[in-house]
Amino acid sequence: MRHVLKRAGRGIAVAAAGAGLWAALAGCSGGPLDIGGKPRSPEDAILVTPEDGTKGVRADGRLEVKVPDGHLERVRVTKVEDAQPEAVPGAIAGDGLSWNPAPGAKLALAAKYAVDAVAVDEDGNRSARHTTFTTYVPEQRFIGYFKPENRSTVGTGMIVSFSFNQEIEDRAAVERAIRITSVPPVEVAGHWFGKERLDFRPQEYWKPGTRVTVALNLRDVQAAPGVYGIQQKSVGFTIGRSQVSLVDADAHTMRVERDGEELATVPVTAGAPKTTTYNGKMVVTELFDVTRMNGRTVGFGGEYDIKDVPHAMRLTSSGTFLHGNYWASSGTFGNANTSHGCVGLRDVKGGSSDTPAGWFFDRTLVGDVVEVVNSRDQKVAPDNGLGGWNLDWNAWKAGSAVR
Repeated sequence: MRHVLKRAGRGIAVAAAGAGLWAALAGCSGGPLDIGGKPRSPEDAILVTPEDGTKGVRADGRLEVKVPDGHLERVRVTKVEDAQPEAVPGAIAGDGLSWNPAPGAKLALAAKYAVDAVAVDEDGNRSARHTTFTTYVPEQRFIGYFKPENRSTVGTGMIVSFSFNQEIEDRAAVERAIRITSVPPVEVAGHWFGKERLDFRPQEYWKPGTRVTVALNLRDVQAAPGVYGIQQKSVGFTIGRSQVSLVDADAHTMRVERDGEELATVPVTAGAPKTTTYNGKMVVTELFDVTRMNGRTVGFGGEYDIKDVPHAMRLTSSGTFLHGNYWASSGTFGNANTSHGCVGLRDVKGGSSDTPAGWFFDRTLVGDVVEVVNSRDQKVAPDNGLGGWNLDWNAWKAGSAVR
């Protein structure tokens, strides 16, 4: 790149050849020159806050570009070290003397920014300045673990559930940073269970075929003093067919409905009189071809330890399953309640698709609803698994931090 300097009255004009004015000025090693043999340093010609090389700038810290006279011709502030550098929105003031970020614009944390500015002084001479600064790197970060899985197909009772690795003090800020939309559109509301869990659901079960998008805009959101989010991504899932099953603990039956029509009514065994099954609406959250069930893990001591329970479908986080049962006599199902709180379907050791348990397992999705009625127990708590459907809509919305 060549620079041709010519005398022009009292000042010095700079003509840039090649890549253009911005690149020419940005590549110069010398500072902008003033009139009357009094050279101006870059710091005097274009004033940038934060100063060049500053570290630890806060997300809402002061960011400004100024000139003492003349006017700013262009200013660009970008987050660098990204595949596609992101510009900070802003505008030059009407008098041309300053540039400021747009209202509400915030810097990202743990990021490096570059400021490039071109100014024209009162004599028409241009000068340019390039500075950099880095923002505050938080010592503590929080993340949200969520279900369902990205790109999954789930049942109509699916509730979007977040569990956080840190206690959330500013619950409103975190809830606002998570946006859930759907096609077709439906109102979705959040509900907090304590300071570490946030669930979202619509008023009624999702309609089959609905496409749901979950946008996590948690990066740099302050959840508690000194604790900031890191997630910035979008995930989605699709609602499959509707399947709702009604377990009548007193009648020892389970009626399975698909899209409003009965598929079958199968015999079951529910919780025994001293270890009854919860009443209420529960949502399938996990499916296991085979799993181990040990009474010690759910407060029953050594009463049972079955290493190969087939066709197990989790209904609550406290340990309620709907599962295959090969150890009870076939006459138990449909006639007696003998379990420790689970709902059992007839099965064989090793599992089989030809049994009621295998038949139901093969037709179940995560997100399907299983409702229990006529049990001698209380209603399942709304935070036990995905039990939020047991709250009416007003009670659910009352648990939001932004309403």
